[in-house]
Amino acid sequence: MEQALVQILNGLSTAGILILVALGLAITFGLLGVINLAHGELFMLGAYTAVIVTDAGGSTWLGMALAPLAVGALGLVMERGVIKRLYVRPFDTLLATFAIGIILRETMTLWRGGRFERVPNPIQRQVEILGARYSTYRLFLLALGVLVLGGAALVLYRSRLGRNTRAAIENREIAAAMGVDVRVTDSAMFALGAGLAGLAGAAISPLVSVEPNMGLPILASSFFVVILGGTGSLLGVAAGAALIGGGQALVSWFADPVIAQISVFLLVIVVIRLRPRGLFGR
Repeated sequence: MEQALVQILNGLSTAGILILVALGLAITFGLLGVINLAHGELFMLGAYTAVIVTDAGGSTWLGMALAPLAVGALGLVMERGVIKRLYVRPFDTLLATFAIGIILRETMTLWRGGRFERVPNPIQRQVEILGARYSTYRLFLLALGVLVLGGAALVLYRSRLGRNTRAAIENREIAAAMGVDVRVTDSAMFALGAGLAGLAGAAISPLVSVEPNMGLPILASSFFVVILGGTGSLLGVAAGAALIGGGQALVSWFADPVIAQISVFLLVIVVIRLRPRGLFGR
């Protein structure tokens, strides 16, 4: 019973991280229509931001606070320098972000040497839940994912930026005619999506080895989350993250982790076959 509870909690904490990464991807892919293959590298840069800050004597919390700002700023540069010219050419966007991802990954390899690095865990304590002891920091990751998801909902549905974004999604020409600066809106939302990826990377860094290729697996899982839940749906992001993160953790209790990942992805394929727009897609 205790082991089963731990596996469930592991799945939920993984879902918290997937929410952060997939939420940024849902903004750039689901809302802006940009297939950002550099999203995994933005996640990696968030983790390296935490590494650099802690190596300089700062705390993990400081690294976690600076990561979304630094990576969000890089995302803004990407959008203004490259992506804004390709919104009407999605295939070119895919190629451009793929190339940017390679550049970022190889640059970090040259700079840091490609070695595995670690970030100190800021919460070493464990809590007891129904007789099972569990990492407090992993519970923090779950709470962080839920809080950020709620914050994203407020921005999209209760702020001027969110209203402008949704108007531009429905019809860019009419939104521009009504006074919405769609270019500024696009830039802000792309930077927000990049910043969320950076936050996720910094948040997971105390639990994993930080290295230049760490963003590749999370990119695949995040795309599955967005497609499974439905593009443009925040509720879909939460549901997709819970199904994929929780499903992998539970299946890995009975089978090899690789088999667990394959099983969950096969389930995703079946769901997409039955509901091509995702669970909550419109």
